Amino acid sequence: MNDDLVRPFVVTGGRTVPRHDGLRIETQLHATPGALSAPLRFESRRIVELCQAPQSLADLSAALYASLAVVRVLVADLIADGHLLIDEPLTDVTPALMRRIRDRVRAL
Repeated sequence: MNDDLVRPFVVTGGRTVPRHDGLRIETQLHATPGALSAPLRFESRRIVELCQAPQSLADLSAALYASLAVVRVLVADLIADGHLLIDEPLTDVTPALMRRIRDRVRAL
């Protein structure tokens, strides 16, 4: 997403609060099998494409050049519509994972 062309509130339909609670920056997401054939638009389509392999919210935010708040709203919509699934929560957060998350957030 290029903020020079489209304002974030347009992308989220003016919403700032996600429909799904508890999405953290390290939350791992993957697309459902039929998600690529769904009639999705723009950023939502790109999120589903990226989530063919598990991705975190931080990874998606960096890939889309969008704020975490915008990506969180879009991802919550995709979860509610059945296009994304949340992988099991991480039980062992390693220092390497924390460094990767930190680096992705800094890239924003």
